[in-house]
Amino acid sequence: MNIIDRGLGPPLVLVPSVHGRWEYVAPAVDALAASFRVLTFPLCDEPSSGAQFDAARGLDGYVEHVLSVLDRTGVDRAVVCGISFGGLIAARFAASHPLRTAALVLVSTPPPAMQLKRRHQIYMRWPWLLGPLLLAEAPWRLRPEVRVALPGRAERRRFSRLALKTLVRTPPSPMRMAARARLMTRVDIRPDCERITAPTLVVTGQPGLDYVVPVDASSAYTQLIRRAHISVIERTGHLGSVTRPDVFAAIVRDFVANRTGVRWPDAAA
Repeated sequence: MNIIDRGLGPPLVLVPSVHGRWEYVAPAVDALAASFRVLTFPLCDEPSSGAQFDAARGLDGYVEHVLSVLDRTGVDRAVVCGISFGGLIAARFAASHPLRTAALVLVSTPPPAMQLKRRHQIYMRWPWLLGPLLLAEAPWRLRPEVRVALPGRAERRRFSRLALKTLVRTPPSPMRMAARARLMTRVDIRPDCERITAPTLVVTGQPGLDYVVPVDASSAYTQLIRRAHISVIERTGHLGSVTRPDVFAAIVRDFVANRTGVRWPDAAA
């Protein structure tokens, strides 16, 4: 099984987004690894995961993969953090395995049974044909957010080069992305939210800057999960965990330090 294990400190499992590859959230992994032992992985339906996946099990198949990662690494209990689509997996895991969940972090997570835009519904019908077009439009769709998050031209160029390098080295599968998108429209995790007992942090971008999942849709989890807290990454939208990873990591660390029993070995960790 392909498990990326980085950093020292309290364990944190990072569940990647709809791309299915951890590389797309690598800046968040690196930033979090300054304070946590970060465990991440390709989603289990990715060939590179080295894991078994039963599509008939839907979201539960991904949840079992997270459980296997904890078991394989000898981690009894961890902060479980899901980014975008990964947040649905993280929420189901927290509801199903409360004793293994020290805290739950949902980052720009789609709402239960999310309704996709018309063009995305069309894409799901012919992902092998329209997938490249969807990927090609992404930079233009996300450009306003990136310009606000990274106001300097040099830092935008660095971010764009890193994104392009990741795309070339680990191209996402339009077929698998479409299957995950279809799953998002069918899964209703509201009953799961009612069972979550772990301290929960909902992280969003700034209203009006998330061009993927509306901020008000993600923030609705504060109403679905008892005593959930919310934090906004200013000057970001959907990509806040990778455009401003140090701010994101600080928000997560502060929440874990203040709302859970998790402690670091020393104050400088």
